[in-house]
Amino acid sequence: MKRVPLSRLERQIQQAREGPELQALLVPLKQDPRQGARRIVERTERRLLAAAHERERLAGLFELRRQLIAAGARWVAGVDEVGVGPLAGPVVACAVVLPEEMDLPGLNDSKQLSPGARQELSRRIRAQAVDVSVAEVTPHDIDRLNIHHATLEAMRRAVVGLTQPPDHVLVDARTIPGLEVRQTAIVGGDSKDGSIAAASIVAKVYRDALMVELDARFPVYGFARHKGYPTPDHQQALRVHGPSPEHRRSFAPVARAAVGRSAPA
Repeated sequence: MKRVPLSRLERQIQQAREGPELQALLVPLKQDPRQGARRIVERTERRLLAAAHERERLAGLFELRRQLIAAGARWVAGVDEVGVGPLAGPVVACAVVLPEEMDLPGLNDSKQLSPGARQELSRRIRAQAVDVSVAEVTPHDIDRLNIHHATLEAMRRAVVGLTQPPDHVLVDARTIPGLEVRQTAIVGGDSKDGSIAAASIVAKVYRDALMVELDARFPVYGFARHKGYPTPDHQQALRVHGPSPEHRRSFAPVARAAVGRSAPA
């Protein structure tokens, strides 16, 4: 009896999703005496084990949300911010309500992901989410409010911007004032809770895109590279060119660079 070429079997294995389809393909391979077949089986079993571990990790990220839903909550929003430390650009916050069932492998704290992985996850989060709201507070308002209060305001706006008020809000490390909704603050929430992690990813991708746009308007500062953070080359550009209208003048390096210069219009 002519055997199916291993190359064809391997393509079928690679294209199959974890589950009954993949398990069915493994059955004849496990009985195949060819050494190449055994190698395919070993690789596939490692893949299945990794997928099982990932499902377990993701289930842990959504355990608190599961408990809240079991207690009667319908809409649980995760909220996070990005852009507290930069010298320029807005602070951005995002609120995300995810469905009970989703497909977001690799979901994690945005700081732990490559730019490409963040972009893909942001796309998938937006496609699958029940609701997503992004809000920003400008550099001018950061200077007026201070960065702490500006961050809280961005988070409040993100929650208020949801199409339906959530039953519960999960927030990274703080409580948002001005909301008549139950909140749970989770220290390190962007790495411990899936809804907060999703919000951190969408906020990061959104803000990075804004900084690339600002780079086109103010190319001397290199915003596309450092996203407004106080890198040595950013601070050197500040000393040479002074602040742009998008710099936060209440931040010390910007204030020093502005000394003796006229404020921009």
